Amino acid sequence: MLYVVMIFLWMAILLYLLLGGADFGAGILELFTSYPNKSKTRKTMYRAIGPVWEANHMWLIITIVILFVGFPNIYTTMSVYVHIPLVLMLLGIIARGTAFTFRHYDAVKDDMQKVYNKIFVYSSFITPLFLGIIAGSTVARRIDTEASNFLDAYVFSWLHWFSITVGLFTVAICGFLAAIFIIGQTENLEERIRFIRKAKTFNIAAILCGGLVFLASLYEKIPLLDWVFGNSVGITAFSLATVSVVILWNLWNTDKTNLMRVLAGFQITMILLITTWKHYPNIILLKNGSSLSLLEEQGNAKTIDALAWALIAGSIFILPALVYLIYSFQKPKEKIIS
Repeated sequence: MLYVVMIFLWMAILLYLLLGGADFGAGILELFTSYPNKSKTRKTMYRAIGPVWEANHMWLIITIVILFVGFPNIYTTMSVYVHIPLVLMLLGIIARGTAFTFRHYDAVKDDMQKVYNKIFVYSSFITPLFLGIIAGSTVARRIDTEASNFLDAYVFSWLHWFSITVGLFTVAICGFLAAIFIIGQTENLEERIRFIRKAKTFNIAAILCGGLVFLASLYEKIPLLDWVFGNSVGITAFSLATVSVVILWNLWNTDKTNLMRVLAGFQITMILLITTWKHYPNIILLKNGSSLSLLEEQGNAKTIDALAWALIAGSIFILPALVYLIYSFQKPKEKIIS
């Protein structure tokens, strides 16, 4: 049953990257949209992220619950040594959700709408930035459980070039996912072209930020190149992701929006596979050379069994409801004639 829990953990992280990424990316797109087009972007975004908005943080909650219940030592280490970016990420989630609700449903339209807009777009940028920083810090071997001062224990564990570049890479991925998702929800050709342009821009930004991640890993002596190219799984996943990018770029001018979404999701899946496979089952790599393993840091066997059955039973109820939610929010597609 331990492997069932581990599979659910990996899938929850992946789904949060995909659905939460598209959600955060909507705000990032608005942040990088020219003022004359902001209202159009906002209107399209409201229509497009409805189903994602309703359920995306469920995957983050599931991830936290699995770590808290099934792997308490891993949960404790993360919540202690990277608590600063964790708090900032959670504050970003709260601020973003609050701003989204008030600016969309507030009965009074006044100057506070401008404040809500700024809170929404900047928290949409900050939240995935710190999510990526947290992810980078867990594998950078900078978390020092033997640190004797505040900075080494709670700041330098996450504040370094590798984690920052992973954070920027995460932001670019979120913008890319949002643009891809919204393309299929546009109402006219002009809107479609605009979001295709944004998808291309953020795809290029993600590739460039990915290059920065590799450079930072070389600078800080993190074996990222070995994780990617030192095993057949990494090489295969990287090759498939590259091929999917090429295919995607040949679909921009077609109406195959669902295929574009699948390809974008496939790319993120391959990226997550690449970055987790080589050091599996180690989930946190510590500065002293040791690691926290999912196999060694598991909780009580009966707790793991109960958690696994709870996850299986929950998925039977949650997944069909989520699929129906997304389906019910989808607008019938209209063919765009140039």
